[in-house]
Amino acid sequence: MDTQKLKRQFLEYLEIEKGYSLKTIENYERYLNKFFEFSKIKNIIEINDDKVREFRLYLNRQDLKKNTQNYYLISLRSFLRYLMKRNVKVLSPDKIELAKIKERSLDLISTDELERLLLAPEGSDEKSLRDKAILELFFSTGLRVSELASLNRDIDLKKDEFSIRGKGEKIRLVFLSETAKTAIKKYLDKRTDMEESLFLRLVKSKNENNEIRLTPRSIERIVKHYAIKAGISKKVTPHIIRHSFATDLLQNGADIRSVQMMLGHTNISTTQIYTHITDRQLKNVHKSFHNKGKR
Repeated sequence: MDTQKLKRQFLEYLEIEKGYSLKTIENYERYLNKFFEFSKIKNIIEINDDKVREFRLYLNRQDLKKNTQNYYLISLRSFLRYLMKRNVKVLSPDKIELAKIKERSLDLISTDELERLLLAPEGSDEKSLRDKAILELFFSTGLRVSELASLNRDIDLKKDEFSIRGKGEKIRLVFLSETAKTAIKKYLDKRTDMEESLFLRLVKSKNENNEIRLTPRSIERIVKHYAIKAGISKKVTPHIIRHSFATDLLQNGADIRSVQMMLGHTNISTTQIYTHITDRQLKNVHKSFHNKGKR
């Protein structure tokens, strides 16, 4: 069967049926093309255990990280699974094992460090109020930095929620704490411009302000600045605040499916990294309270 035709149909399936972003689809195509270029396969029935094993050896010898190697293998598995659904006789995707990777560790800041970070922006000037709103919004919603940078000022602060378009163009609800709403309101009340962007960068030039939407990189620098000001020696990024958002929910009793939805994770396995934190917490609780009475 025509490999290129089947590959094109698979990529169209990812776009239409699965709703993947164009960037993700480009990655799938790139990973599959690498396999076909290496294996010299012209017909889909030529995919077998030996071809896959040789490709895995090739990837491993390119000095690629294990998780990068897995991207290629996951793409191939997904392609084969799609073909099986269409009743095309191909190698079973279950025969393709992923490279084993080390358990991912989380960089976290303590509750005390988080509190110091949120309190770090001081003052009633527009910049301080803006930065306070950024930090509070990160912790309230668990937004990705790109998502926060894309926000406009038309958020309805009378409500406790708003919709955000995240990865893969998927829309989800995020929720506002009272602290975050208050910080955003104070910031917006201070502004006198008519710009639609929620967070602006002020550039002074010849006695006038040129207002530009803050970029994700600028927001990362803001977070870093206040982490240093708060006396936190660890590297602090917007993604670490997102980690704090997730672990705070789980440690206070939220179920993992709800946290998955709030983070906008497509797969529950991505969210399960956070359960290691709560597992450790449970272990500490057990040590502290189990069997303390005399028998």
